[in-house]
Amino acid sequence: MLVNPMSLNPGIIFRALNAFRQTGILKTGIDLGVFTAIADGATTAADLGLRCGASERGIRILCDNLTIAGFLTKSEGKYANSEEAAIFLNSHSPAYMGGVTGFLCSPEMVTEMISNFTDAVRKGGTMMAGEGTVSDANPVWVTFARTMAPMMMPAAHAIAEQVPAAGPMKVLDIAAGHGMFGVTIAQRNADAEIVALDWAAVLEVAKENAVKAGVESRYSTIAGSAFDVDYGEGYDVVLITNFIHHFDPPTNEAFLRKAHAALKPGGRAITLEFVPNEDRVSPAGAASFSVIMLSGTEHGDAYTFSELDSMFRNAGFAGSSCHLLPTDQSIVISTKAV
Repeated sequence: MLVNPMSLNPGIIFRALNAFRQTGILKTGIDLGVFTAIADGATTAADLGLRCGASERGIRILCDNLTIAGFLTKSEGKYANSEEAAIFLNSHSPAYMGGVTGFLCSPEMVTEMISNFTDAVRKGGTMMAGEGTVSDANPVWVTFARTMAPMMMPAAHAIAEQVPAAGPMKVLDIAAGHGMFGVTIAQRNADAEIVALDWAAVLEVAKENAVKAGVESRYSTIAGSAFDVDYGEGYDVVLITNFIHHFDPPTNEAFLRKAHAALKPGGRAITLEFVPNEDRVSPAGAASFSVIMLSGTEHGDAYTFSELDSMFRNAGFAGSSCHLLPTDQSIVISTKAV
């Protein structure tokens, strides 16, 4: 049956092709300090222009579009922060995460998605040099460590709740990055000892965060590749956060066998991942993470729980369970047999 094109709305296509502008709008709002200025009492376009060093016309159009996107509200010509903007985008807030633009909006990330993604789809992997973001000691992970900690804090607290709040515990934090997953456990359990593993330059950021949290006396490090260095043994918990999605299943299984060997009998691996449903298209946040892996890595993916469980079982773990977080991620807990 023929469909009259005049009865259809091509708006979904227009909006998708213009979605990159939404990134620019939010980044500009953060860069200019709009959300902080509003929190400080500048609520009109004229006042915000003066406060943010921008034209009144520019600020008005920017703030109108931030309102359309749900980051601001507007009434009688005055703007106010949404609940999320007040908590996460006001630089006075302890939960401020505006710095994440340094990683998520970096030139490398934007170029790979806008300019090179067609070629990445044809190839089946990143167009970045070498192995993409997982090349040895890639400096992008220092940027990640310095900017992404605030966004990861809800997951860090959720992970900390999965381990005992008291009693001796030895934790290996693999690909520690900013270090906040291990640091949060150490803050919750005064007897927990954390060993963080990452590239040497990245570990400097993790150590800074351990000092700020007052847990540096129980925080040690191993510098190098998670595939090559000696982990040691006798760990109660191994943290594997935002790591598995960068590699293919055979590579992951080899890595997981090392993690399994480092654990005590009955020890657990606690993994943080984007875990789509078996249909691989829902929920949207977890399922769409595969695009980032296609553009940034040679073989990475967003793995379903059945795929993750298979990898862990093939590496010797007795079994796994999956716990969905309020964010787009899930915690997968895998146990080593006693």
